[in-house]
Amino acid sequence: MKIKEIIVVEGKDDTTAIKRAVEADTIETNGSALNEETIEKIKLANEKRGVIIFTDPDFPGEKIRQEIAQKVPGCKHAFLPKEEARERRGRGIGVEHAEPEAIRNALKDAQLTNEEAAEEITQEDLMDAGLIGGPGASEKRTRLGKILKIGYTNGKQLHKRLKMFQISGSQFAEALKAIQREDENG
Repeated sequence: MKIKEIIVVEGKDDTTAIKRAVEADTIETNGSALNEETIEKIKLANEKRGVIIFTDPDFPGEKIRQEIAQKVPGCKHAFLPKEEARERRGRGIGVEHAEPEAIRNALKDAQLTNEEAAEEITQEDLMDAGLIGGPGASEKRTRLGKILKIGYTNGKQLHKRLKMFQISGSQFAEALKAIQREDENG
């Protein structure tokens, strides 16, 4: 599988994992040490070939993703569920720990964001669905993020990410039904 876009990852080990899974070029941010030179490289890459931001599914990875998305609009986003990015002995989370198949699936599902998208799903909808501020809300958001392929979010980020990825009301309702079916089937 060959990827046209340039993939932005956090480090050398991520690049190694990507190259095991697909044929692609990468730009490394060197972790959270994201400097202006790297941002300029990402801007140029986005103009020439397009960019897929593929950071670790943890707090530092989300922070890097948000900074790049803010400074370089128009990038695609690929997400790995935490359980697919966990090191075998459970001592870390990162793209470098993912199996090639998980990486290929995440890249295949990479999505563009739209900051100006209309709001289809309200904050109230999220509260009614038990995704914000209730028992089990965090676990439910994790499952929703996996089904919709938008990654894990905290309660505050979920509303914004649903809007950014233009998740429709029907897609949202379908994902909630899938979670409910999983719960019923134990």
